[in-house]
Amino acid sequence: MNALYIPRKLTQHLLHQAQISPNQEICGLVGGNNDTATSVYPIDNIAEHPATRFELDPKQQIAAINTMREKGEQLLAIYHSHPTASAEPSQHDIQRANYPDAIYLIISLNTKGVLEMRGFHIKSQQVKEIDLIMTP
Repeated sequence: MNALYIPRKLTQHLLHQAQISPNQEICGLVGGNNDTATSVYPIDNIAEHPATRFELDPKQQIAAINTMREKGEQLLAIYHSHPTASAEPSQHDIQRANYPDAIYLIISLNTKGVLEMRGFHIKSQQVKEIDLIMTP
């Protein structure tokens, strides 16, 4: 996958979710088909230090994946926010990237007044940015 197509409504949902939790990383899954996102599944961040790390709640993650299957969706992306860092994978993000087929979406609140969202493939600790294309 060289690009992820995200409807504007889903993009706004992700950005809003990050804005209303400015002191901790938000996280979740994005489901869809054919490189097009159709659903967002927010999941609780159970990391010991949620201001600087994210860890998906395992029960909620399994439930989200089961819902995707029921809806005929695939896991397209795993998202999280960086409240005080740029929208680039941290070394920790790279080391913990366990889904090589998924895109890692990172939302940054660190840009003065402007939210930034970028997408990356992380495979074997190699990072490659992919295009995010907003659709109506």
